[in-house]
Amino acid sequence: MKTVGIVGGIGPESTIDYYRLMIAAYRERVHDGSAPAIIINSIDMNKMLGLIAANELAKVTDYLVAEVHKLAGAGADLVLLAANTPHIVFEEVRRNSPLPMISIVEAACKAAQTLKLKRPGLFGTRFTMQGKFYPQVFSRQSITLVMPAPEEQAYIHEKYMNELGNGIFLPDTRDKLVAITQQLKKRDQIDGLILAGTELPLILRNVTGLGIPLLDTTRIHVDAVAQELWG
Repeated sequence: MKTVGIVGGIGPESTIDYYRLMIAAYRERVHDGSAPAIIINSIDMNKMLGLIAANELAKVTDYLVAEVHKLAGAGADLVLLAANTPHIVFEEVRRNSPLPMISIVEAACKAAQTLKLKRPGLFGTRFTMQGKFYPQVFSRQSITLVMPAPEEQAYIHEKYMNELGNGIFLPDTRDKLVAITQQLKKRDQIDGLILAGTELPLILRNVTGLGIPLLDTTRIHVDAVAQELWG
């Protein structure tokens, strides 16, 4: 059996979600009562985000490559970064990785293609919403990503960093995120919403009635890994 290596802790709540979803995805495919081999390397989210905020991207790359090497040394066969934001340096990390890696951005793009989306909105941290790494992948498939307005981005980022990343999920925050989604649908004619932050599904996964699909990047990423390893 191949072993999945997860660079987690970025953040902790979504890493737990990855673990649970990975086991569920395995058991949907393998029915002998066994469980998948998973190694989690839980790293320092604050250190990583501090380097990204300081635009020290080469140091972010070095940090993540070193953590991937730890997973390789522990016996992992394939690695994923259990968060969207560190994908800002994913290509550099993948080039220097001793193991195959599956991108959450590429997996999300394939899911958007399957749904025939042309103008999905995107929620995430400020680094994700303002970064180039999502548009670069989606533009290759002629998919236009629609970002929230600057004040909406500021709200999403603040709540992400101060609440969601700390495992705090408040009804008022959920309602505001839903209101921003509805505004994007009305104002910008989005045809879907990419939850490009792995804590976002934890607060929005059960929301219904928006009339557009919500792309849960955590679940999409897990399914891409499961398909690669277990068919």
